[in-house]
Amino acid sequence: MVLFRSLSLCGALAAPALVLRLTGAEVVPWLALLLFGAAVVAASFLLAWAAEAAQVDISGGLAIALLALIAVLPEYVVDLYFAHTAGQNPEFVAYAAANMTGSNRLLLGLGWSTVVLVSLAVASRRSGRTVGELVLDPGHRTELGFLAIASVVAFVVPVSGQITLVFGLALLGFFGFYLWKVSRAEAEEPDLVGPASIIGALPPRTRRPLVAALFAFAAVVILLCAEPFAHALIDTGTQLGVDRFLLVQWLAPLASEAPEFIVAILFALRGNGSAAIGTLISSKVNQWTLLVGSLPLAYLIGGGSGTLVLDPRQIEEFLLTATQTLLGVSALLALRFPRWAAWTLLALFAAQFALPGQEARYALCAVYGAVAVAALVRNRRHIVPTFLAPFRRSAEPAQELTRV
Repeated sequence: MVLFRSLSLCGALAAPALVLRLTGAEVVPWLALLLFGAAVVAASFLLAWAAEAAQVDISGGLAIALLALIAVLPEYVVDLYFAHTAGQNPEFVAYAAANMTGSNRLLLGLGWSTVVLVSLAVASRRSGRTVGELVLDPGHRTELGFLAIASVVAFVVPVSGQITLVFGLALLGFFGFYLWKVSRAEAEEPDLVGPASIIGALPPRTRRPLVAALFAFAAVVILLCAEPFAHALIDTGTQLGVDRFLLVQWLAPLASEAPEFIVAILFALRGNGSAAIGTLISSKVNQWTLLVGSLPLAYLIGGGSGTLVLDPRQIEEFLLTATQTLLGVSALLALRFPRWAAWTLLALFAAQFALPGQEARYALCAVYGAVAVAALVRNRRHIVPTFLAPFRRSAEPAQELTRV
């Protein structure tokens, strides 16, 4: 009965947005923002329950990867739309780059920091003492290794000033290797709570189709509601007089990143801090491989040459995003996320709004780089094991949704 009520509530929240989307009816921007936002939130809860319950049958790493892949679908829909349209209208190249870099920095600067701080607050309250760092499961070493490699390769974009089709296909192949690698870990008995525990306790013949249905329904809701949600947010911002480029770079990504933010915060509030940050690490792997790799392909299908050529502003944005990612990886090499690192990432993310302009962006790149070098020196003995983790024959223990 509890499971039925929970699923029914999520369905009821998603229904108005689905009807609105399928009928093509038009409503005022603020109402559309409310309806489509409610649907995205409902789909996020379904994703969280499905991902937890799926670990009964598949490895935790693959469950997290599938969760992250579905959760970032809104971002893909929006960004690939910009890249596809750029094939006929070159000015949309800037929007594609702005949306990708904005969502990427938002995920790490705001998402990682918030999830870690929430996880530490929950752990401190439960233990009755101050917890100063989030300790990740050993299984996260593999996906962190993939992100580490992707973060180094990412500098090819600002150095070359373009994203070629060959480079994009190589990134897509690397993402395929990532999925194959995380799928090899054995499934282990997860620690489930709430609706996920009810689903996990069902007989296999019932549980597996239900989990698949939840993943599929959440994906459909996100795919149908993500674009109108982003448009409603942009339209609402436009009515308030906000610059369109800033809307594309920050408000649209805020809408498209909502599912993964909500899922990660849900995990953090339950005390599953390792799973929360693991989901966002997987999302970053998605962004630097599948998303960036898909952009030149979408551009080619839209009528472009297959090579996205970036202007100086976009190069700066990519460089800033790459250095931020490098800092995030450097701070996590020991599989420990200290409180100071969370506050540093959050402060530097906020600084870019207080210090706009070309010189400020390069200055922030230098700060990110300097702190990253300091973190690399501190965690130097973990550098080689992390970069080699994706290529080890024997995978480390499968990651679980363990508590902080």
